[in-house]
Amino acid sequence: MKLVVAIIKPSRLEEVRQALNSLDVHGMTVTEVKGYGRQKGHSEIYRGTEYAVHFLPKLKVEIAVDDAQADTITTAIRDAAQTGRIGDGKIFVLDLEHVTRIRTGETGASAL
Repeated sequence: MKLVVAIIKPSRLEEVRQALNSLDVHGMTVTEVKGYGRQKGHSEIYRGTEYAVHFLPKLKVEIAVDDAQADTITTAIRDAAQTGRIGDGKIFVLDLEHVTRIRTGETGASAL
């Protein structure tokens, strides 16, 4: 099993959700996060004063999947989240050692 973690622009969430739904992936966790990469933030002008914004708003999407689905899901997220501009985000794929569904006690891939 794998845990796919994607850091994406908030404006691309609906496209990512639709891409995952088309692959019959219906369970995901979405968290609002802040961070920066190569773009290192930006400056904004508010009421005539310039402010440096060092941490940009992003969304972290986490999906637990079977090993066989990880590459397909990663490609779908990349295609849906990509704008071609700096700050599109990153996708991480991590090994999941153990999963338990709390309601039924199922473990392993059947708990996904």
